[in-house]
Amino acid sequence: MPEIEEMTEIEIEYEALLTQLRENDIDGFREDFLDLHTYEQSEFYSDLEEADRDLLYEVLSPEEVSMFFDSLEIDDDEAYDELFETMDARYAAEMIGRMQYDNAADILNKLPKSKVTTFLALMDRADAAEIRSLLNYEEDTAGGIMTTEFVSLSSLMTVREAMRHLKDVAQDSETIYYVFIVDEKRKLVGIMSLRELIVADDDEYIGDIMNERVVSVFVSDDQEEVAQIMRDYDFLALPVLDYQEHLVGIITADDIMDVIDEEASEDYSRLAGMSETEKTSDTSWETAKKRLPWLVGLTFMGMITAGMLSFFEDTLAQVVLLGAFIPLIAGMAGNTGTQSLAVVVRGIATGEVDASSKVKLVFREVGSGLITGLTCGTLIYLIILVMYQEPTLGMIVAFSLFVAMTVATFIGTLIPMFMNRIGIDPAVASGPFITTGNDIVSLMIYFTLANIFMAALL
Repeated sequence: MPEIEEMTEIEIEYEALLTQLRENDIDGFREDFLDLHTYEQSEFYSDLEEADRDLLYEVLSPEEVSMFFDSLEIDDDEAYDELFETMDARYAAEMIGRMQYDNAADILNKLPKSKVTTFLALMDRADAAEIRSLLNYEEDTAGGIMTTEFVSLSSLMTVREAMRHLKDVAQDSETIYYVFIVDEKRKLVGIMSLRELIVADDDEYIGDIMNERVVSVFVSDDQEEVAQIMRDYDFLALPVLDYQEHLVGIITADDIMDVIDEEASEDYSRLAGMSETEKTSDTSWETAKKRLPWLVGLTFMGMITAGMLSFFEDTLAQVVLLGAFIPLIAGMAGNTGTQSLAVVVRGIATGEVDASSKVKLVFREVGSGLITGLTCGTLIYLIILVMYQEPTLGMIVAFSLFVAMTVATFIGTLIPMFMNRIGIDPAVASGPFITTGNDIVSLMIYFTLANIFMAALL
């Protein structure tokens, strides 16, 4: 009899909640459900069937649903549309309006325009205006991920006035760990931490004690650059300015964690030779559609390799043993090229590779290729000498391996740098393309050397 997999504590809790919901135990369900963390609430909601979700809307207010919708993570954008199929439009509009504005804008960006128009029309006017302002920004920019729910103080306030104002607005702000100081034109002029504000003298003016050195970004800055800044400075929040340097929003650490995860998934997909991030829920047809463009390109590149083998057909016919080492040379060149590629792409993504360090990195990687190529070449020469008693063949294979591995590290380093220089994501220089390109180069080196020393082989 097969073992029954034990349920975790949270799964048992979810089962109990589902029973309460279906048996109309409203008081019990509300007490237990609202006691969960919002992440756990979102996980429970994500696993519900449509009929059970409809029951949940009947026992929870739009505000209570909005709390866990802020934590909701669904990979498939189309699934968001399905969530609102049976939800009453007024209920949905109020729920979205109660969400953090940046999260609300993210969800609306995934819905059909007809639904977005309806929800915004039914929403509270002030909430709709804030969300509309965020919908105007490109999705992958600072403006697209910022929130307009932040605390700002006038530089002309006293600390006492600032604390009173902070108490009034803190409830509606996403974070109050930092307070941003603006002048009468709402231009950003300084910043203070909550700690600095609390310990300051009540009668001091904010403008006299604020930190005037402020790191900020513009609404059009790429989200990946913003993530690097927040990582480098260890910020919990980062101010966002418009082109007139007015403070229009902030980006919080939780938003940047999502960006880092998204960018890492995207780079991983490209390094694996895929144009889009695949999901485990994708069908076979959807998976094939995402992989085919790259694989078709690699097929044509592979034809170059096939043509090269055909060109050197006479060489192979005369010394058949040469063919036995083709996978070795091509494979080792591809491996070393991919290693260099991974180092450079990661360095560019994290900001470790800049203009001043590029030359140093190229020399380091080529030096590594020389050392590893020499070591592997010497090793394969000794193996061929012992196994086949063919010193000339050993020299050809060893020298080809040495040159191929050195050139491969150079290509794997230079191509992503070049792509980054011309404004293309260096992750596009994916492992499969570098590997196939290095196959072509390494085989050219191998057969050229074999032709030169053909007389000694026969």
